[in-house]
Amino acid sequence: MLRLATGQVVGHHGAMAKRADARRNEEALLDAAAAVFVASGVDAPVRDIAATAGVGMGTIYRHFPTRSDLIIAVYRHQVEATAAAGPALLESSGTPHAALARWIDMFVDFLVTKHGLATALQSDEAGFHSLHAYFLDRLQPVCGDLIAAAAAAGEIRDDVDPFELLYAVGNLCIGNDPRYDARRVVGFLIAGLAR
Repeated sequence: MLRLATGQVVGHHGAMAKRADARRNEEALLDAAAAVFVASGVDAPVRDIAATAGVGMGTIYRHFPTRSDLIIAVYRHQVEATAAAGPALLESSGTPHAALARWIDMFVDFLVTKHGLATALQSDEAGFHSLHAYFLDRLQPVCGDLIAAAAAAGEIRDDVDPFELLYAVGNLCIGNDPRYDARRVVGFLIAGLAR
């Protein structure tokens, strides 16, 4: 048993365990939605997201009453996952340049979802701009750390600016032709940074 600051007593399998379980379920749902959005865009049917997540459509609507709620939650979830991946990739990759390349691949997947956000939130321009600021605040420092590590290792030039790199990658991800492979083209850019 655990006594919370509020005075509430929670048993080993009580409310706290349920909250942790609910958070895990919501994260799994957001991961599934992100995967469907990357593959099919933010207008993908909710039934596809439910099937990918292995839940009923009611579960999705219970957590996210509107499509905009779901898209914003996926967006924030992807920002946090991408931010957290930077340090983990630096630790687990063979080289800092390899970590940067893998992180940029994740960033490309994130951008595919992000491009649909503007349309989905067109009625809330201020909300979209605050999300964009949040995205830059969270991801620019992570990108900067990866760049600094690769530059310190002598793997890439030392004058790469994180904002410019993120902006360039973003622009390379805008292609609408199905023959255009943004990840491949971005790969050329990242390879071009190497010394």
